[in-house]
Amino acid sequence: MKGIILAGGSGTRLYPMTYAGNKHLMPLFNKPMIYYSLSVLMLSKIKEVLIISTPEALPAYEKLFGNGDQLGINISYAGQAEPKGLAEAFIIGEEFIGDDSVCLILGDNIVYGSGLTGILEKSYENIENNGGAIVFGQYVNDPHRYGVLEFDKNKKVTKVIEKPENPPSNYAVIGLYYYDNDVINISKSIKPSGRGELEITDVNNVYLDKNKLDVELFPRGIAWFDAGTHESFLDASNYIHAIEKRMSLMVGCIEEIAYKNKWISKKQLLKLAKPLLKTEYGKYLERISNE
Repeated sequence: MKGIILAGGSGTRLYPMTYAGNKHLMPLFNKPMIYYSLSVLMLSKIKEVLIISTPEALPAYEKLFGNGDQLGINISYAGQAEPKGLAEAFIIGEEFIGDDSVCLILGDNIVYGSGLTGILEKSYENIENNGGAIVFGQYVNDPHRYGVLEFDKNKKVTKVIEKPENPPSNYAVIGLYYYDNDVINISKSIKPSGRGELEITDVNNVYLDKNKLDVELFPRGIAWFDAGTHESFLDASNYIHAIEKRMSLMVGCIEEIAYKNKWISKKQLLKLAKPLLKTEYGKYLERISNE
């Protein structure tokens, strides 16, 4: 399975914070926002990752991650000149995906909580073994901002509706999706919506119509943030700060995940920690190397 992080867009909902830079590079508490989405792919045991962003932002991402070798993974890059919908990621990434299945995560989505790693690994295995698609639902107070799940009387999902004026439920589809290889041709087959975008919701409905869409509702122990507004950006930062302060554990620490996945050695981890030892982040990497 390959992984794609969609980190483009203009970030207009975060203006003026994003006037001069890509929002996914902005710090959420103590690390760039994109660390959190990359960490989800790494927890899924995905080692080949494509970052899609604006041509202007790509050099900064390449400076931040390089080819990913220091994490024991392989990172590639592709440009998206203008946002034409989430489903365009699979068209841009067609050559990268090849014949494999794929996991897409949006660069401003933060997911964390008890049991998350098990959920991610199970989703990976399910798609690899059975095909189809898996999406995740989370209860929200403002469902009109998202793709929303519609249920029948037996609580079975009957439709996914994009940003409805009158939401049929409070369950939003979060920005994390697992698909088999059919997603490429499905994305090519759908037509742009009224706002001129290839909607991921339309892709999900194609899988649903084929009875190949598995929808999992996150349990209480999983927290999800869409850090695309000023308020949600602050909420996510405060949450991460509180978790790290209370538990003395890092959230979204990609070096730690690489080490615990056995993708890098203790020596490599300490090498990554060395230039950061004046920070709590570097001290944390040094600490976990001795555990």
